[in-house]
Parts: sequence; C-alpha cells; structure tokens
Amino acid sequence: MITYKFSVVIEKDNDGYFAFCPELQGCYTQGETYEEVLVNIKDAIHLHVEDRIENGEEVPQADSVSLTLMEVAV
Repeated sequence: MITYKFSVVIEKDNDGYFAFCPELQGCYTQGETYEEVLVNIKDAIHLHVEDRIENGEEVPQADSVSLTLMEVAV
C-alpha cells in the first residue's frame, strides 16, 4: 500500500463547507459540517486515486503548498 499526500482547500459558505484537492482536477465535495467535509474529501481523493491507478494514469502530488488570505480593495 502506498501513502500519498495531497493539499486540500476547505471553504465555508452559506450551505456548509466545500472542499477540493488542487492536484486532482475535478476532485471536490461538500458537507454540512467541517468534520463531514473532511471525511467526504478523503473518500473522494481515495476513489479518484484508485481510478487513476486502475487506468494506469499518473497520480500528481504537490511538492510544497503555500496558502495566504489576501484582501484587495476595489
């Protein structure tokens, strides 16, 4: 069994939480709570990676991640 590391972005909105994995295009989910979205994105990543492996595709991973919150006045 191989262990992979991925970055995950979680955003809060009016309906709960939205999460996505930038390295895996199209890998995203949502949940009503933070805990639920964590479980959901882990499942989504697992299924996405399994599918890539079964199809002989590369599994991209990030070397490093930097995240910042920036205010922009317009």
